[in-house]
Amino acid sequence: MNSDLPEGLSAHNKPKRKGPLWRILRFVLSLFLLMAIVAAGMLEFLTLTEYRPEEREIVSVEPGGREMVGEGDALRILTWNCGYGALGDNADFFMEGGKSVYTADEKRVRSNISGIAQAVADLEPDVVFFQEVDRESMRSRGVEEVITLNNVLLQHFGIEYTSAFAYNLDVRFIPFPIPPIGKVRSGLLTFSSARAESAERIRLPNPFGWPLRLANFKRCLLVERVPLQNNGKELVLINLHLEAYDSGEGKAEQTRMLREILEEEAEKGNYVIAGGDFNQSFTSTDLTAYPQQEDTWAPGRIDTAEFGEGWQCLMDSAVPSCRGLNKPYEGADHDTFQYYVVDGFIVSPNIEVKSCSAQDLGFAFTDHNPVLMECVLK
Repeated sequence: MNSDLPEGLSAHNKPKRKGPLWRILRFVLSLFLLMAIVAAGMLEFLTLTEYRPEEREIVSVEPGGREMVGEGDALRILTWNCGYGALGDNADFFMEGGKSVYTADEKRVRSNISGIAQAVADLEPDVVFFQEVDRESMRSRGVEEVITLNNVLLQHFGIEYTSAFAYNLDVRFIPFPIPPIGKVRSGLLTFSSARAESAERIRLPNPFGWPLRLANFKRCLLVERVPLQNNGKELVLINLHLEAYDSGEGKAEQTRMLREILEEEAEKGNYVIAGGDFNQSFTSTDLTAYPQQEDTWAPGRIDTAEFGEGWQCLMDSAVPSCRGLNKPYEGADHDTFQYYVVDGFIVSPNIEVKSCSAQDLGFAFTDHNPVLMECVLK
């Protein structure tokens, strides 16, 4: 009995096999360890490849516009958030209570961009401020939207603009949610029928610290300068897309910096037009037609009294400029939908504004409606 046991080892101290509970625990611990290694590797990758723009950077101006601008000239200025070509009326989005990450296939993205170009051709603006224009990003199926917009306008409508582009989101791989957003390169695009002399990217304050900032927007102003005939002044065009998902401090800091730049340019005697997606509503805008619903994204507010005398803060509440992305627009009850007024302009006192109107395009191509302003340089 027990003669086959090694010397010194009795039956009562024979090694016991581990039970199924131990094997499950070991598997779970191994899985957590693997996930920790992958997460650490992803953080290191994102840190090493983080987009770190300088405070001010020169932006190339692509030739196209030929018109000269001077005192007394009328201008039509359009601002439009393109929703990276993938947020048409079929789309919802997970960060605003929806379910989707990828909201359009390549065919739909190209169709949305073509629809946006068609609307621009119909409205005939002299200047266009675009926001959320993607360049070969996974969420927009790799479509190069800057070149596509240029080509469609030129080849189909014979419209040739000067263009300038600045990144405000450049991440090699955003690892969340499931499926992950992946590679995103996106930014601001300004078209102008008047040939701009120069353009500059100005960095805005970033409310996010490490590691949140790694896969987040690096907001900026795209400032384009158009020399005016005969008087030595400039038309300063400022394209913007301010913070959306911060606690509020980021919006306030970015708005403060914008105000300082506007005032600095006006003190030089320049004509200044800032336009874009503020992700906030002006306190001077009547929002009673669009009450804030529970469990939907809420924009901030910009106190227009903080701007100096004569400055014009313009948003049109007759038509909402933005819709909620908690559900698709197509097939929904539009009377009970969440709407916003967050797109518009801030204009210096030496410009006479004739009109500012949001264009009701039914959110067919993007979750924003374009806003058109008509003005005259005094």
